[in-house]
Amino acid sequence: METTTDGWAHREATVNGVRLHYVEAGSGPLVILLHGFPEFWYAWAPQIPTLVGAGYRVVAPDLRGYNLSEKPVGVEPYRIETVTDDVVGLVRHLGAERAAIVGHDWGGIIAWFLAMRQPALVERLAVVNAPHPATLARELRRPNQLARSWYAFAFQIPGLPEALFRANDYWVMRRTLRRQPVRPGAFGEDEIRRYVEAIDRPGALTAGMNYYRAAFRHPRRGAQAVTQIACPTLVVSATQDVFLSTRLTHGLERWAPDLRIVYLPEASHWVQRDAPDRLNGLLLGFLGA
Repeated sequence: METTTDGWAHREATVNGVRLHYVEAGSGPLVILLHGFPEFWYAWAPQIPTLVGAGYRVVAPDLRGYNLSEKPVGVEPYRIETVTDDVVGLVRHLGAERAAIVGHDWGGIIAWFLAMRQPALVERLAVVNAPHPATLARELRRPNQLARSWYAFAFQIPGLPEALFRANDYWVMRRTLRRQPVRPGAFGEDEIRRYVEAIDRPGALTAGMNYYRAAFRHPRRGAQAVTQIACPTLVVSATQDVFLSTRLTHGLERWAPDLRIVYLPEASHWVQRDAPDRLNGLLLGFLGA
């Protein structure tokens, strides 16, 4: 076990046949934080101290394929059913029966499916800038969201998107993290370096893109898994997200009856960095409700 200077413990667990690295801090009710693409556990660094200070046991894993977690080869290991089972296994490994699940981007998609497939495990669900599968299928029929999701289609080409992503020392990724957030300097240069180092680990970039590839290759089973969510649900939607239209939140009441939606006009897709205090307050209020 390695411990950071902040007192966050770095641990590993083999669950669902894959070795996952995770960061753990605090004690109390369990909160699992799930990152997206092209992130890793550190995406939640602005939230972890606040949640720990409020009396929660916080666990932020590197999803399979990312950063220090194991990177299975091929597209099949990144099916939504498999990656949700990773989280189930992690919760069980931590000795818990239930947990609050918080997800951003792909972590939010996993959180949606986890709440549908394992309702007894999810005590509360908070989704930050991540589409529900039913509303995504609906909105992809509209030109606006179809244009916003261009990269997901581009990722289907084997090899080429990886090459473009790596070009000029990850210039596209560095430029995105510097310019896309609304708040100036939302990502410091040292943080950007850490993001690049994480995605540049052997196999990590292809693994991250394989989440998208698996979703395209196996859409039918995922669509059939859409059911109502029983637990209290918070959806945070940044209105300046260039990837996701706020229309994706319309009609969510059908799938999550106990629902609260909060729109953040001051944030982009990178909510944790654009509006950390606002997001922290929303999470604390929701988890403690």
